[in-house]
Amino acid sequence: MAAPSQPPHARRGVEWPTVALAAAIYGGWLALTWWHAALPTIAIVAIGGWLIAWQGSLQHETIHGHPTGIGMLDDAIGYPPLALWLPYPLYRRSHIAHHASARITDPVEDPESRYLATDAAPWHWFAALQSTLVGRLVFGPPLAVLALLRDERVRWRRDSSAVVRDWLPHLLAIAPILAWLDWTGFGIGRYLLFVVYPGMALTLLRSFAEHRADLPGPARAATVRHGGVFALLFLNNNLHAAHHERPGVPWYRLPAYHRHHAARLEALAGRTYRSYGEIVRRFALRRHDAILHPAPHPAQDARE
Repeated sequence: MAAPSQPPHARRGVEWPTVALAAAIYGGWLALTWWHAALPTIAIVAIGGWLIAWQGSLQHETIHGHPTGIGMLDDAIGYPPLALWLPYPLYRRSHIAHHASARITDPVEDPESRYLATDAAPWHWFAALQSTLVGRLVFGPPLAVLALLRDERVRWRRDSSAVVRDWLPHLLAIAPILAWLDWTGFGIGRYLLFVVYPGMALTLLRSFAEHRADLPGPARAATVRHGGVFALLFLNNNLHAAHHERPGVPWYRLPAYHRHHAARLEALAGRTYRSYGEIVRRFALRRHDAILHPAPHPAQDARE
């Protein structure tokens, strides 16, 4: 399986559907925050949450070298921190390492693993609270922020200059966003509660069932066959086994790639869900799988 990080150097020009997507996201965000006073709260939550999750999906594309294949330009498209909390360089490094990991889902080897290495891990309750879908959607957003702060505190002790290099540009990029929210009267607290929180929850819905440690294949990736409207929101990452096999395929071509290789990919994945509705029905109040990773880990998770 082809894994990684960066797309092939050969590129068929600019991927205009992704450029149009970026324009829709950033234009939609400006429109929402400018005309927010004319909208009911439920519309702000629905539109704002969608835009934040959609930008997260766009960032996933730019990390994989879309839409231009020019690293600095793609990163510039994905960089604006509309969700405020996560610096783009941290997400980029983490996701590239996730794809490059020889043991995806292993909490020692895979930085995006949600498993624990040992049941003695001091942050055991982080994983326990998010083991059901309802717990992940409700508690996941604030816990993700806490986990980031925990990891950055450890990294600060090891290399404070690296933390400054990541966070200073991020904070500078946040400043005009906060100024805009204040100027339009949207308000930072309202933005965090009604836009960022639901947007993070939608993103956590996508990642809830993407990987399982007991699945076959090097990516241990599942497939949600019929994504519905979420396929657009997640830019077809519901076809996660296909994405891991060919991360350089742009989002709008991924369904065709999956259809062409469906039998092999679904056999390789070892786990196929019919829809996100099936995931909700099965795992709303029940654990998706075990919290403890099945591989032996004599030492405590190195990230704790």
